[in-house]
Amino acid sequence: MEIGTLYIVATPIGNLGDITLRALETLRMVDLIVCEDTRVTKNLLNHYTIIKPTMSYHQYSDDSRIREIQELLVAGKNIALVTDAGTPGISDPGNYLINQLINTKSSLDSAMKQIPIVPLPGASAVVAALSISGFTTDKFLFLGFPPHKKGRKDFFSKIEASEYTVVFYESCHRIAKCLHTLAEILDSDRSICVCRELSKKFESVYRGTCAEINQKKIPEKGEFVVVISSK
Repeated sequence: MEIGTLYIVATPIGNLGDITLRALETLRMVDLIVCEDTRVTKNLLNHYTIIKPTMSYHQYSDDSRIREIQELLVAGKNIALVTDAGTPGISDPGNYLINQLINTKSSLDSAMKQIPIVPLPGASAVVAALSISGFTTDKFLFLGFPPHKKGRKDFFSKIEASEYTVVFYESCHRIAKCLHTLAEILDSDRSICVCRELSKKFESVYRGTCAEINQKKIPEKGEFVVVISSK
């Protein structure tokens, strides 16, 4: 029996039109779609009239779910891995799944080393934000989400010390606190580009220095990507 293939499929970060033809073809072809939240993925599948079984895999999934996915691949099933929005594995639990599939130490070990893992490029909030920032992007530092408590000070210290453009995600619950912290630690000439709800109905982009950004009335709703200019 042939070994199955795991496809890493990027999906829209908001606008459902932002998906590649190859991604749609792959979602129609695979035997199973592994997704962060089946309800979110079902909305995308229904939009494109794709009827496929789904399986959840998220940050709270245990190792038994990983073993289940391993066994399906070894049994010859082709699987697509998607996240709620954007590219799986980027600040996303998919990276742990992929790591475990590559480095598995089990009875499936020899078979797992043969399993193809194929990336399908597509939407990424990080790249979308960088593309409109106007900052230097030949080198940049991506930091994911700031820690909620422990390690938060070190996180912002890395931003202050970086010689490169910095990009990171922030939640709507902490965006105001985040911007105030940046205003306290960054040089006055460092510029910021705050991107809210990229590709969605209420997409908004705010530009300026830290002080200027903090004077703007930014709704504390939606998804945020923050880009900071290099020193």
